[in-house]
Amino acid sequence: MDLFLSGSSPLPIYRQLFDQLCAQILDGRLKSGDALPPIRTVAKELSISVIPVKRAWEELESAGFIESFVGRGCFIAPMSADKLQRLKRAMAADKLSDAAAYCRGLGLTMAEAEGLLKDAWEPVEK
Repeated sequence: MDLFLSGSSPLPIYRQLFDQLCAQILDGRLKSGDALPPIRTVAKELSISVIPVKRAWEELESAGFIESFVGRGCFIAPMSADKLQRLKRAMAADKLSDAAAYCRGLGLTMAEAEGLLKDAWEPVEK
């Protein structure tokens, strides 16, 4: 499990952790049944308070990505292919919703935003 924090990110620490762990679960780097390290261990390794780590773990559990067991710890939740696909779509929709709002705020048209997405999807080599 690779985690890193960006001091320049506008996202709070717990959200950075949540997003990174979601991505690692959704792309298969973390699999059903894999144990997550204890909250205190992650906080110590990242030199942060336990509070954002605890919140990230709580959000992951609430979203169905992990399960916690008293005395045993937290584990990646079992997921069917259908559930995994639904979670991928939900996470992408959340990010795209933020991006759409940002583009609207800049005054871009939908066509301009679509073009930017296409460019980002398949970058042109220069």
